Amino acid sequence: MHPIGIIHSPFSDKDETPIQPSRSHAIGEVEIYAEFESGLKDIQNFSHIYLLYVFHRSKGFKLHVLPFLDNQEHGVFATRYPKRPNQIGISIVKLLEQKKNLLIIKGVDVLDGTPLLDIKPYIPDFDINTNVDTGWYHTRSEV
Repeated sequence: MHPIGIIHSPFSDKDETPIQPSRSHAIGEVEIYAEFESGLKDIQNFSHIYLLYVFHRSKGFKLHVLPFLDNQEHGVFATRYPKRPNQIGISIVKLLEQKKNLLIIKGVDVLDGTPLLDIKPYIPDFDINTNVDTGWYHTRSEV
């Protein structure tokens, strides 16, 4: 895999970075490299997009982790913890505007300079499930 762009955010320190896009009001920019710009055709008509990216400053991984919102360990694949065998992250952000190869977004929750792997449109018919079980998150201890 090769990055198709870079995510610019106001966050340079992981301790300042919101833990999920739904907890962020920060504005950021997604810069798409010139050779991929034409792939943005018609994206401006979507209100939200998925960003798939690399946790580029995350090193190593553990199979059991203490997630940000719980005080109990869980398997890494049952969490969104950034230290993973393949350091791939995903965020759903609000698309505010497109300026050629730049996407202005709201809800950015990544470090400045994060390599972007892909973009996908958020489509409620495909992406919303109403009868779900949230596992440990539903019964977690407040942190």
